[in-house]
Parts: sequence; structure tokens; C-alpha cells
Amino acid sequence: MPKLSDTMTEGVVAEWHKKVGDSVESGELLAEIETDKATMEFESFQDGVLLHIGVEVGQSAPVDSILCILGEKGEDVSALLASDDAAPAAEEKKEEAPAPAPAAPSPAPAPAPAPVAPAATAPVAAMPAPSSNGRIKASPLAKRLASEKGIDLSMVAGTGDGGRIVKRDIETFTPSARPAAASAPAFGQESYTDVAVSQMRKTIARRLAESKFTAPHFYLTVSIDMDEAIAARKAINAQDDVKVSFNDLVIKAAAVALRKHPAVNAAWMEDRIRYNDHVHVGVAVAVEDGLLVPVVRFADGKALTTINAEVKEFAGKARDKKLQPSDWEGNTFTISNLGMFGIEEFTAIINPPDSCILAVGGISQVPVVKDGQIVPGNVMKVTLSCDHRVVDGASGAAFLQTFKNLLENPVRMLT
Repeated sequence: MPKLSDTMTEGVVAEWHKKVGDSVESGELLAEIETDKATMEFESFQDGVLLHIGVEVGQSAPVDSILCILGEKGEDVSALLASDDAAPAAEEKKEEAPAPAPAAPSPAPAPAPAPVAPAATAPVAAMPAPSSNGRIKASPLAKRLASEKGIDLSMVAGTGDGGRIVKRDIETFTPSARPAAASAPAFGQESYTDVAVSQMRKTIARRLAESKFTAPHFYLTVSIDMDEAIAARKAINAQDDVKVSFNDLVIKAAAVALRKHPAVNAAWMEDRIRYNDHVHVGVAVAVEDGLLVPVVRFADGKALTTINAEVKEFAGKARDKKLQPSDWEGNTFTISNLGMFGIEEFTAIINPPDSCILAVGGISQVPVVKDGQIVPGNVMKVTLSCDHRVVDGASGAAFLQTFKNLLENPVRMLT
């Protein structure tokens, strides 16, 4: 199993493009591997015949474990598999050994709950592939396909190992195959659904927990008059074949401000602080399983139209899980924009290794005071989360002041 991203610890096989016995050439597409961030194509690095598949579609395996074996036709790989399986098999026996222990005393208390058992276990019996703790066993790919097709996994009979639901079960499922007992819960009846944590969600949880609990966050919020930015965007979009969003203006303004405030364009490196001479802005993109942060490189020197095109391309690739490591690595600053969802103001958790992240709210029409008179205005609030190990309050405030001035006078960042 190859390590296809810097944070990958295990991978899930989404698809095999070869079967056992097929000839494989170097550079030929062998499989698609789902990592914590994307589904990536894995090409063979040698010629040979596919002799063994170690990880079936929908199954996961840790990095560096056997994904498959290529060799000469007819070559015996049993000795290789036996030596590789010896250690994990012994470990599995150790893990499974304690299981019978708690089961031993269970016959004694069994008579007490006996009268309730038929009613309690009847719904569970209808579920096709429950594990020992009552959860439905299904591969991540099967879960994603079921979600896309609106299929209830509890209605699907699994044909994988141990009754695990795999891709083919979702593809061949028809509503007529639903068990009669699988009806919607009655009013007042408690129910819940457990969904296995995806590789992406595991990584998000680990990295952001590390960030929140190790980096001392503090927050700075500022309100920005967006009247001029609105006018500038309208004028730009009036041109043929030219479209930019408010998010593009935010990215550009942040990039130009970072160039003037290198203290914010920095990272904590434990024994040193790294001040980046380049400006790479990460843009948070929401996907089904969580969040990805593709990077607009050298954003301070790019035109708004170029930024717009790159962000659109990244968003499409993120949704299709086609981002490559080069797309999401190297950020020096991150922007998270929830304004399009009607969020007025929020705080974000710093995205390592950055020292700051900018949370952008929506533009609200509110009364404002101009020249001593109350008039309609368009205001956007942004909050800068700062790592106090790197950025002091005055440094963060100075950056926000420049950022605010750029959006309130957009011609300054367009010249």
C-alpha cells in the first residue's frame, strides 16, 4: 500500500483495474486508492503478471502492507504470503483471545433478560451485516455509493467477508430486495445510525485537535465596508468573458496584505519561526466527507481572473476526489469563507503549519454612519485566528488594517 499523501496512514481500495492473472506493464493503471484526502490512481512500477490481490475493493490496509503481488506467470507466492501473514495472524489471535473471556460468564445472567430478548433482537436480525457491536459492516466506497443513490444500508445484504457490504452489493441492489421487517421506526421509538469515520474525517479530527490544543489561539475581528468592492466586482464582471467572486477579492487582498506583513505569513517550527518569502493561500473547500484546502500559489502576483479559474478548478477536483498532493501542500496562510451560507461571523481553527487563518462572513446590508448621517451600507465581518507563539496582537491587527483598506479601496490591489 503506497503512501500517497503526507498524512496518509492507511488506504482503501476503491477500484481494481486488473484481475489476478492479467499482464501488467510498468506505468499501467493498476488500482484506485482512496486516501484521507482524495481517490488517487496507482500505476504499476514494473512489468509482470498480477499473481495476488491482498486488499479487495472497499477494504482498507495500512501503508506498506501488501496491496498486491506482481511476478512471473505461474510463480509461487505462497511462501511470501505465509511469512507476511504470520505476524498479523499472531496479533489477531492475541486480540481475539480476550473475546471469549467475557462471553464465559454470560450464560449465568442469561435467564434474567430472556423474556425481553425476542422483542429486542427482532429488528437487529433483519439487518444484513451487523458486526459484534450492532453496526453495519460496509466498505467506505459502498457507503459513499449508497449515500449518492439514497440506499439504506440496513436493507442491503452484504456478500463480502463476514457479510460486509461492498461496491457490487450497492450496484446490484433493487428496492424489491428489501426485507419486510425493515420498516420506519414508529413514533416515539428511539433509533440511531452509526457511520464509520472516513479517512479524511480521521485526519481532520487529528490535525485540528492538535492545532487547537497546542497552538494558543487568539482572535481579532474587523468590519469592512464593502461598497467599493461591490462596485469594483460589478465593473470587472461587466467585461465579456470575465467573472470574479467576492471570495477572489478576499484572496487577492489577503495575499497583498501578507506581502506587507511577513510576521503573519509565518509558521511555528518548534525550535524556530519560519517567515515565508512567498505567499501561498490555502482556500478551504467543503466536500462530502469534510474539508480540503487546495493552495493558490504566489497569489499576491496573480490576477483576479486567474485566482477565480484556479479556485473553480480546485473545487471541482475536490468534489471528485481528484486533488493531487501538489494541490494541497505548501500553504502559508488559509482562508475559510462561509459567507455564501449566510453566516455573518465565525472563528476558525488554524490550519497547520500556518500561524493564522481568516474566517470570512457574508456581506450584510445594515445601517452605517457616513459623514455624520445614517445611510444603507454593505458590511462584511472577518475574524483572524492567530497562533500567539508566532503572531502578536499588534501584528495581527496591522495585517487586518491593511486587508480592510485594500477591500475598501480595491483599486490599490489591482495596480
